[in-house]
Amino acid sequence: MYSERIRLASLRDRIVDAAAAAALIEDGMTVGISGFGCAGDAKAVPFALAERAQREPVRISLVTGASIGNGLDKLLAESGALARRMPFQADAALRKAINAGQVMFVDQHLSETVEQMRSHQLKRPDIAVIEAVAITEEGHIVPTASVGNSASLALFADQVIVEISLRYGTDLEGLHDIYIPADRPGRAPIPLVSPDQRIGATAIPVDPARIAAIVISDYRDSPSTVQPADAETQAIADHLIGFFASEVEAGRLPRNLGPLQVGVGSIANAVMAGLIDAPFENLCMYSEVLQDSTFELFDAGKLDFASGSAIVLSAARGAQVFGDFGRYKERLVLRPQEISNHPEVSRRLGIIGINTALEFDLYGNVNSTHVGGTRMMNGIGGSGDFARSAHTSIFVTKSIAKDGAISSVVPMVGHVDHTEHDVDILVTEQGLADLRGLAPRERARAIIDNCVHPEYRAALEDYFARACERGGQTPHLLGEALSWHLNLEERGHMLATR
Repeated sequence: MYSERIRLASLRDRIVDAAAAAALIEDGMTVGISGFGCAGDAKAVPFALAERAQREPVRISLVTGASIGNGLDKLLAESGALARRMPFQADAALRKAINAGQVMFVDQHLSETVEQMRSHQLKRPDIAVIEAVAITEEGHIVPTASVGNSASLALFADQVIVEISLRYGTDLEGLHDIYIPADRPGRAPIPLVSPDQRIGATAIPVDPARIAAIVISDYRDSPSTVQPADAETQAIADHLIGFFASEVEAGRLPRNLGPLQVGVGSIANAVMAGLIDAPFENLCMYSEVLQDSTFELFDAGKLDFASGSAIVLSAARGAQVFGDFGRYKERLVLRPQEISNHPEVSRRLGIIGINTALEFDLYGNVNSTHVGGTRMMNGIGGSGDFARSAHTSIFVTKSIAKDGAISSVVPMVGHVDHTEHDVDILVTEQGLADLRGLAPRERARAIIDNCVHPEYRAALEDYFARACERGGQTPHLLGEALSWHLNLEERGHMLATR
């Protein structure tokens, strides 16, 4: 039984139910599970663990690739099973527990987690739970729709539980490129010089003796909830397309723009979809999450190849793509996130990095993570991995939120994830600010003139003018710098007069 899925016959007697597998997880353990952006996450065993945590005390440190789906973070948080979580999450219930101090959240650049485990700066997992399409004749693990941190988590763990997903066909085998950097010292450069190059294995090379249990799973990945483009996101796309056209005309970008990295979410997805009608051909991607827009660009004949760490799609697009996967497979590769997000590779390939900001300030500092400067949203994700090493580092956001109560452009951000030194281009639906080669006062002028919503422009002009009177390389009125955030907290609107 399951001979096509478990091709090493000696492992078939390790098939157990999810509850039995979850019983291997003990209180206080560090547990790694597969999953990146709600794709390829282990499901059956975490569900069983959450049920067990409601009956008996068991608290774990949970390490994933990024966010996981099917409400698992919610169930694990509300059952009390989570003591610590890293490196990224996107669940409202877990977010509430984090901000209440009930779960210790370690927000990390996504390229760093397993690197720090490799050098024993972080504790390695006691158990890894990895979703797979199949186990090969050698006992190696073929992932599903993501690689994320799965490979290193499986290699570092004392024991491995494999969830065989019947929701994916075995035609995914061959999609993955599992390359693991060697230990330092003596590590060789990552031999990747083109997004379409394959440098590793097609499965995770685990010693089958460490596979403690196999669970057969029939759970689906959670579908993406990206929204179609609206007038504001289309305007952002149009501003970016105009910028790219001018860069090509000036000879600063090739006609295919170079490898594109695009963050997760509706705004970034809409920006990429906007390239369908743009005057660029033979595009390629070197990114983390491949969203609906990736396959829209394939279907439009605009995109030649896409490298990522996960495929995260809406329900309709997912059914179409995985129902006809052979149509796309030779133009796709999924890598470990420490490779997809590696700064060395980004710098070598000349990535155009497009990521989403919560807010940015007069001088180009970007907050990607904290609402009001204190409350965690999701995490920094991979944006920092790309921002500093990109050929061009771009951040996008709508200029206002909450029906105008919030300006996304503020005098000073409440929390800094990306300093002004790592930000080249800022874009809202109002316009695009090119900050390259500008001093702080010049950056402020470009941002006010191009990115601020009209409702907030006069207030920001006034703040900047009075700050300049006080002087400084980066002029600020420290007594007022965060006043917009305080106004929002106390009055419900960033402007005190509202």
